[in-house]
Amino acid sequence: MKNLKITILIVLILCTYQNFAQQTPAPEQKTGISIEGAVAHLGNGEVIENSLIMFENGKLTFVGSANARIARTGTVIDAKGKHVYPGFIATCTSLGLIEVDAVRATNDKAEIGDITPHVRSLIAYNAESRVVESMRPNGVLLGQVSPKGGTISGTSSVMQFDAWNWEDAAVKVDDGIHLNWPESFKQGRWWLGEDRAYKPNKDYPEETAKIENFLKSAKAYSKGKETKNNQAYGATQGLFQGTQKLYVYADGEKEILDAVTALKNIGVKHIVLVGGYDAHKITEFLKQHQVSVLVRAPHNLPKHEDDDYDLPYRLPKILSDAGLLVAIQNIDAMNFQNRNLPFYAGQIAQQGMSPEKALEMITSNPAKILGIDQTYGTLEVGKSATLFISEGDALDMRTNRLTKAFIDGRDISLETHQTQLWKRYMGKYEGK
Repeated sequence: MKNLKITILIVLILCTYQNFAQQTPAPEQKTGISIEGAVAHLGNGEVIENSLIMFENGKLTFVGSANARIARTGTVIDAKGKHVYPGFIATCTSLGLIEVDAVRATNDKAEIGDITPHVRSLIAYNAESRVVESMRPNGVLLGQVSPKGGTISGTSSVMQFDAWNWEDAAVKVDDGIHLNWPESFKQGRWWLGEDRAYKPNKDYPEETAKIENFLKSAKAYSKGKETKNNQAYGATQGLFQGTQKLYVYADGEKEILDAVTALKNIGVKHIVLVGGYDAHKITEFLKQHQVSVLVRAPHNLPKHEDDDYDLPYRLPKILSDAGLLVAIQNIDAMNFQNRNLPFYAGQIAQQGMSPEKALEMITSNPAKILGIDQTYGTLEVGKSATLFISEGDALDMRTNRLTKAFIDGRDISLETHQTQLWKRYMGKYEGK
């Protein structure tokens, strides 16, 4: 009986591994690769119609015209009629921290506690996540993995999406801390029978004072002679030294003004606004304080009844035209919908923004905001060969069909559980 139980346990473990394990990560690049003839979208606004992209040892060695008199190295990929892009970058995402919402054991996106800057998403990241794996066929190859919940949620890290473990996946460790600024007005909880109208938040002064007092104490901690280690205070020191950014989640005009003013007065060096629904009303203020903006998914409905119906669609362009550094993300969407990131950029391109400018909002701009632009975000000599080949326009869901993708020069798999199902059922119906 005991042996039978052990056998059943082993079978269950093997079945679980088969159902949940990601494909084996791609090996290191061993030979040079040349991609010839594609339309290259460099991610910085430039386009090369008939391009030659070459890379060795994971680094780009040539980016230019296919007419250039230069010897092709290693494997040559004929990409005539196709398009090449730098890998897309998701920001403020819980990818790799949650697999199934209803299964608590797979949910590590939030920890107990209200102010937990020392909670690191890095060590909770699941490199074998099937949700993460499903991002790659749409060109989303990197992401800023951040914890959620509470007032100060914790510390994020930037990861690449083809790795054995979190150590291999890490691109930039502990890049920033995430703060949910309180709302000055709150809507009644209809599910509890409360009035749904917005009313002043009586606790707003107390809630904001709590944040300010914590950060003031954290700043003083670095200057004191206290020998006892305080993990929460210690985790914030990069905010005052300029080595980390503070990602502030706020939408209302008052909340944005209060947050930026208070945080700058305390001594926080770099602030990134996440959401920023009313940011278009105070662009000069944001420019004055050098605040970048990660705009929520532009597929959202307007927040207020008297807003223009298309304000969420136009907001990224409005902020960009005002001179702010802007990228787009989808914190409001379900975790798996990060794969729709290129189509959000495609939506922006239909609001008067050029497609290449829209592309920057998921490539070079997030790379600059995350502080990884020296290596990722654009196709330039010396940078990482993190890129993909698409049959058509990658911002259009009808033509975003990847044929090849590389992370740091490694030829990664584009097969996922979902692509397998797609092929299976396409075969069923095409066979009729």
